Amino acid sequence: MKADFDSEANALGVELIDVDHWDDGDGFDEDYCNLGFFEGRLVYIGLLCPCDNLNLLKDVAESYELDAEELIALAKAALAAPDRVVTISERVAV
Repeated sequence: MKADFDSEANALGVELIDVDHWDDGDGFDEDYCNLGFFEGRLVYIGLLCPCDNLNLLKDVAESYELDAEELIALAKAALAAPDRVVTISERVAV
């Protein structure tokens, strides 16, 4: 999973899965949150004004059975390091 906060656009993009393109898109929130889908699976979350709207990540996580804490931690890391990609690697069982 990776995220990028574009400070000029004041927009956060979270890629859950790396795909070449989306099959479909949908507005989760009328004004601030858009979702991208590939083969029916959520692959992207776009968030405008993320500092004021991180709560929407929790709502998306609940709706799509994602880890809300992980999404919010990734978003906060991207906000702390603007204009560069922040990545969370998959956990590996030991």
